[in-house]
Amino acid sequence: MFGLGLWLRFSSETRGFFDIDLNTQQFVIGVSVLIALGAVILLVAVFGDYGACNENMNGLAVFSCLLAILAVVEIAAGVFAYMRSDEVGEQLAKFYMTVYAQYVDKGDPGLAVTLSMFHNLLHCCGLIGALDILVKKTCPETGIWETLTLPACPTVILNLFESKAPLVMGLFLGTAAMLITALVCCSILMKQIKKSHLSAPMY
Repeated sequence: MFGLGLWLRFSSETRGFFDIDLNTQQFVIGVSVLIALGAVILLVAVFGDYGACNENMNGLAVFSCLLAILAVVEIAAGVFAYMRSDEVGEQLAKFYMTVYAQYVDKGDPGLAVTLSMFHNLLHCCGLIGALDILVKKTCPETGIWETLTLPACPTVILNLFESKAPLVMGLFLGTAAMLITALVCCSILMKQIKKSHLSAPMY
């Protein structure tokens, strides 16, 4: 996750996104969150590995605290994403329309890459669907009949977040459940280490 965020931030193909003057900054914010979250998870893994391998109670305590914080954040993020799914969809649709307008105006290759990512990921094309000749080059390559039925991207984005909101929340809550499971395992390990230290013979 950390590596993916860094790649998106500094790759020659996506670096231009951070130089685009947009009213909405969802892509930049998303990548920044990805980098931050990846760094935190990497830090958690380091403390967990250090604490478990060396039977270090302090390392495991820090690991447990970080896990608890991450679990709470995951639950809060899942609930927020579910409750504000329409708002998230609207913001992403606005982001798409802003990129679309600037691409039509400037024809920038970086914007073309952004549109291509949207079009191929969501299987859509432009603001009016397959007949949108202004961004035809960035639309998915499909057969003749399928090309004519490609939907407009803003509609697809809005429908996606409205229909998949429970799934998004489920992903967050599922991740939180795994973190809580790891927290329980860590607590058991800490108790066992403490017990072994107390039962160790004194010299």
